[in-house]
Amino acid sequence: MENVLEVNDLKKSYPDFALDMTFTMKMGFIMGFIGPNGAGKTTTIKLIMNLLQRDAGTVRLFGMDNLENEIAVKERIGFVYDDNHFYEELTPMELQAILAPFYKRWDKQVFNTYLKRFDLPRGKKIQQFSKGMKAKFALAVALSHHAELIILDEPTSGLDPVFRRELLDIFAEMIEDGTRSILFSTHITSDLDRTADYITFINNGKLIFSLEKDAVFETYALVKGSSELLDTEMKKQFVGLRNSPYGFEGLTADADAARRMFDGRALIEKASLEEIMLYTVKGEA
Repeated sequence: MENVLEVNDLKKSYPDFALDMTFTMKMGFIMGFIGPNGAGKTTTIKLIMNLLQRDAGTVRLFGMDNLENEIAVKERIGFVYDDNHFYEELTPMELQAILAPFYKRWDKQVFNTYLKRFDLPRGKKIQQFSKGMKAKFALAVALSHHAELIILDEPTSGLDPVFRRELLDIFAEMIEDGTRSILFSTHITSDLDRTADYITFINNGKLIFSLEKDAVFETYALVKGSSELLDTEMKKQFVGLRNSPYGFEGLTADADAARRMFDGRALIEKASLEEIMLYTVKGEA
């Protein structure tokens, strides 16, 4: 299956932070890109988009090097960021007149269709839009030049649940025919429980895992039981542990091994993405 994105040994260093990243993304799926604040998600996205100068490594999009083929690659990518990056004193129709010449495949009919679908007023200035309306407008722009890879950087941050649910439904619909892919960077992991096919988790600039979502939930598990069950060797099996007067709760990265080890003496449950992230980050700290 064709990879829409290949990140290989991508490196970027700052005085207090170093990114070292390798992962791939398949065509036709949604990949959730998660990690705590400061993990390197936005830095990675900026390097993929060549908005930062890398120290080492390569990025290939649609099989092409993103530096050697920058214009061709960006023709096929759409962006939706947390913050609005459009001229807010202009209307959607005025912005279309500015944006359309930059894209060979800009489709006015598709743009107008999405304005109508998203209930976005054609003659109202962007600065008068709500946060949710701005997110929808950015998505309309991304889809109007037939982008094959949509990169979302915290698109649902700060949105109310109704807007978030609507956007998530749109994202799921976008990939139905297999011709589009979505890289969805977010700290709202519950959004990914519902929509993502793959999860890529990074922390402190390093890759923790990049797996199918179902494989993540099969591999990781929460273990709960009496503190008396834990010895030094058993503690080593956990990514992170939390003790209380009532017992322990810990995250394991090998659910099958935990079942064999505790052999019915502890409760083993499915871990959510939020719990996996929380225990991993705390464990590393």
